[in-house]
Amino acid sequence: MAAAAARILERDLCEFLVVTRGRDGMSVVGRQGFATHLPTTARQVFDVSGAGDTVVATLALSLIAGGDVIQAASLANVAAGIVVGKRGTATVSTGEIMATLSPSDGRTDPMKVFNLESVLELVRYWRAEGMKIAFTNGCFDLLHPGHLSLLNQASRTADRLVVGVNADISISRLKGPHRPVQGEVARATVLASIKSVDAVVIFAEDTPLRLIDMLSPDVLVKGADYTVDTVVGADLVQARGGKVVLAELLTGHSTTHTVERAARSSG
Repeated sequence: MAAAAARILERDLCEFLVVTRGRDGMSVVGRQGFATHLPTTARQVFDVSGAGDTVVATLALSLIAGGDVIQAASLANVAAGIVVGKRGTATVSTGEIMATLSPSDGRTDPMKVFNLESVLELVRYWRAEGMKIAFTNGCFDLLHPGHLSLLNQASRTADRLVVGVNADISISRLKGPHRPVQGEVARATVLASIKSVDAVVIFAEDTPLRLIDMLSPDVLVKGADYTVDTVVGADLVQARGGKVVLAELLTGHSTTHTVERAARSSG
């Protein structure tokens, strides 16, 4: 590929060539042996239709905005990686690109763990696409079947599910100095691996009220051990035309009881 590109460049048709290479990413080739190879950023591939158009559009827009050819190709590579993960011929938004470039605010790097700014941008994009947003929250300290049941039920109430996770400092205030058992990065990473979860965001407050206010979800989901009146943010969601759903509980599973049993067995 590099040799073929060099022969084209010898004809003085252009200064650089950007060559897409499918699952191997893309390369930027210039004169005098200059070449930069960018690995693919695709997480999973559903449909490659329109990926080339996405690359060309992103390259053009980036160059017009003042980026150099490597910066432009890098952004185009990210955009292509996003769009091939969608079914059918699809578009990519600036919000999705921003979220992909800064998924975790430096704490962790799974693709579904976002900082607040990025998740808000992503939710705005989903809404522009006509999607409904569900939200649930918790400590999720030791993930168990009860948690999975809650998340699966929550995901069925809307098109996308955002999960808020209490930060370590928040859990310590709520549950005492010996909790959490797992740090916030570990907990968020495990949640991000669950198919029914579309985005994870960590919050440091004792309650998710501020996060709910900013996200303005269409559906707020909590377990049936709550009542609608005791769900934090229920009044906000209902006042904006959303609904509160109390998910059925899977009995016999509790993080607190698991921690207590482990402590007893270890003496």
